[in-house]
Amino acid sequence: MSDSDIIKVEVDGPVATVTMNRPGKRNAMNDTLLAALDGFFSNPPEGVKVVILTGTDGHYCSGLDLSEHVSRDAEGTMRHSRGWHAVMDKIQFGGLPVVSAMFGAVIGGGLELATSTHVRIAEPSTIFQLPEGRRGIYVGGGASVRVGRILGADRMTEMMLTGRKYGAEDGYMLGLCHHSVGEGEALPLARKLAAQIADNAPLSNYVMIHALARIEDMSKQDGLFTESLCAALTQTSPDAQEGLKAFLEKRNPTFR
Repeated sequence: MSDSDIIKVEVDGPVATVTMNRPGKRNAMNDTLLAALDGFFSNPPEGVKVVILTGTDGHYCSGLDLSEHVSRDAEGTMRHSRGWHAVMDKIQFGGLPVVSAMFGAVIGGGLELATSTHVRIAEPSTIFQLPEGRRGIYVGGGASVRVGRILGADRMTEMMLTGRKYGAEDGYMLGLCHHSVGEGEALPLARKLAAQIADNAPLSNYVMIHALARIEDMSKQDGLFTESLCAALTQTSPDAQEGLKAFLEKRNPTFR
């Protein structure tokens, strides 16, 4: 497989579907796949408002490809980890809502990738796991923050110490996914939700993606002030005027 085939991109109007494509590898993450995702989210196709991220061959992403492990010293390992952080931040804060359609392995770096996306849908085959503790290593792609905030430090510690696996239903209860669906239903629901999200005002989507995760880091008063700034920015926009006009005229709004 050439490097250009490692992700497949399909654009349908305002929605782009990005499929990680390493069949036989459970879409394990290597530097080439990470670079391909970085390239896409750095320069998404013009007109795209929402992205669906999924896998192929029955798996979402099984984490770091240990068969391609590169021995690094401490500095090299730190820089490599920070490179992962940069790509995950680009996915979370790039300005485009990202919907994950998940099945099979969502393990290690795959879970770090999934939790950088904004809407997560899991089929019954989905397995959530952080096996790093069983391999003598520690997470390096952002799980300490993103997964830790979902599960809490106590539950994440147990998950890492024991290598515990969670299925879709448990993942739903814990917040690792937002929707638990039947077999073959993740991608259709992802398309439905992506179309709905694409119909939102672009500025509202952008502000929600950027503000809420940051407000979580703030003190109560700083968070409330930031909320007021976001409200002022969105509620005085042309799209807000269109939304109000559409409500009064009992029609669907047409945003830019």
